Amino acid sequence: MARLLARLVALNDGWARPLGDFNHRWLGALFRPLGRVKDLLNGTWLGHPLHAAITDIPVGTLLATVVLDLLDQPAAADIALVATVLFMLAAALTGAADYSDTDGTARVRATTHSTLMVMALLLLLVSLGLRAGDPADRTIPIALSIVGFLIVSVGAFVGGGVVYVFGNMVDRHAFRGAGTKWIRLDTGDVADLSTLPESKPTKAKAGINDLVLVRIADTVYALHAVCAHAGGPLPQGTVVDGCIECPWHASRFRLTDGRVRRGPALYAQPRYEIRAAEGGGYEVRRAAS
Repeated sequence: MARLLARLVALNDGWARPLGDFNHRWLGALFRPLGRVKDLLNGTWLGHPLHAAITDIPVGTLLATVVLDLLDQPAAADIALVATVLFMLAAALTGAADYSDTDGTARVRATTHSTLMVMALLLLLVSLGLRAGDPADRTIPIALSIVGFLIVSVGAFVGGGVVYVFGNMVDRHAFRGAGTKWIRLDTGDVADLSTLPESKPTKAKAGINDLVLVRIADTVYALHAVCAHAGGPLPQGTVVDGCIECPWHASRFRLTDGRVRRGPALYAQPRYEIRAAEGGGYEVRRAAS
């Protein structure tokens, strides 16, 4: 069943890919200058994707609309449908903010997801308009709501795949616990960290982990090299106002503690302590968050 559903979804990639590339361009241009507003819509302030927190609400209120319609409770059903439309609009806005920083196959599937949701929203708006006329026969608006619910269910399935299959908007370091052991730091040709170029990200390695080192005056900071948002290479980033900025989507992490200072990242960047090792060189250990 899972393979069949995956194939059915993938059949839409042909039209979703070019549409997604087009949408990505204009949405990126729209959200890029919004700064704090975009962070608000991403959920950076919440430490959790705001889109995911909102989407369950319209699914629930739409189900309530269908049930209340079938129980012949028109007033309550209409109120539930109004709530559904309002929360779907809010979900669309937050989803568009996330979409502007979504790449690859995740963007293609997100395009299919958003298209289904827009189709459902249009059907529900028509249903709401018909209901506003207080028709004696509510068969058509009720049928539109039921069809809209079915489309929303399919869209939610596709949207779930964007998160759970492609890992969009998840913490790239979710399974990296705080370290208990000191690990040898491989700095390549750099024998003395005090000679690192100031404010220039430098790649290093500690065991299986790639790190990024940044020297500010006499202090050397170490963060994990993979951006928590989408896996961007922080050693290729830049240092801005005491933060390292990811070159992919411009998320900023504070060097002192790895905390997010600007989205679309939602989760802190793992930070590492550094000390001199016996016999020369350096050791690192992941600091507790």
